[in-house]
Amino acid sequence: MRNQSPTLTESQYFLLAALLDGPLHGYGIIKATEQATDGRLRLAVGTLYGALERLERAGLVEADHEEIVDGRARRYYRLTDDGGAMLQREALRLQQAAAVVIGRARTAEA
Repeated sequence: MRNQSPTLTESQYFLLAALLDGPLHGYGIIKATEQATDGRLRLAVGTLYGALERLERAGLVEADHEEIVDGRARRYYRLTDDGGAMLQREALRLQQAAAVVIGRARTAEA
């Protein structure tokens, strides 16, 4: 893996998660992240493409293909193997962190 932080921001996490099922273009990623978070996370176009650029530099996503729609190029991105591994590590980290809080909350209630 290249130049990446040990953890992902929430936007990066859900952006990578949106690509688990295969390549998506920008608007598809925006809609998938919104759906996965029940509308809580709404990526602005500028935020999305800035994040994609950083994730691409880190080797976590890559351009898959382009198609022309209504005269405009639509670029599709896909998760790399390193991106999938990073997403899995982050999901495990978040699960472990949540378990600590949930366990303590249950103990406090008892």
